[in-house]
Amino acid sequence: MRSISRVVVVLFFCVVCSNCVVETGTQAPTNADPRLVRSNSPSPTPTPSPSIAPPPAETPQPNPDSAPNFVGTVNLIIPVTGVRSDQLIDTFSDARSEGRVHDAIDIPAPLGTSVLAAGDGEIIKLFQSERGGTTIYQLSADKKLVFYYAHLQSYAPGLAEGQLKRQGDVIAYVGDTGNAAPGNYHLHFSIAAVSDPKRYWEGTNINPYPLLHR
Repeated sequence: MRSISRVVVVLFFCVVCSNCVVETGTQAPTNADPRLVRSNSPSPTPTPSPSIAPPPAETPQPNPDSAPNFVGTVNLIIPVTGVRSDQLIDTFSDARSEGRVHDAIDIPAPLGTSVLAAGDGEIIKLFQSERGGTTIYQLSADKKLVFYYAHLQSYAPGLAEGQLKRQGDVIAYVGDTGNAAPGNYHLHFSIAAVSDPKRYWEGTNINPYPLLHR
């Protein structure tokens, strides 16, 4: 009887040990989260994660829409005789050759139509440009804006640098000089906000259309 009891006890301990081996040796399913599976292997020593610097802030890029808004603060006239505001077309954002943006508006008119000073200001430069042809740079009276007139047929008689022109004075005539196609008579008119009037060729282009289409 004692022998039988010993056999039973031995078998009981064998079964228990067998269950322990099965439990600790179980493999995790391939789709299980390994962080939730128990293991007999010693836990690896934690390796500190390298500190990751935040990405540098993006450098703001020039955006025509963020240019100073002069609508309601600048009183300009359409700089071509006989052109109405409802005839203007907003070509400010139109694409041009060599990946350029127009940054101006074109005002079509017959050859020789009078070009008028859009506002009061000084004629600071008369220039012959490969692209713009016969051109005029005029600085506004408050010295904050430069008005640029291009593709002119010719200047008004007696026009010279340093002259102060009143709004509406005739300063030139519509043409097709520069890179305007022959017979494509129009005034290329742009406005730039400048911080240094002596560097009149630099500045932030602003759309003339809202200032003229009133």
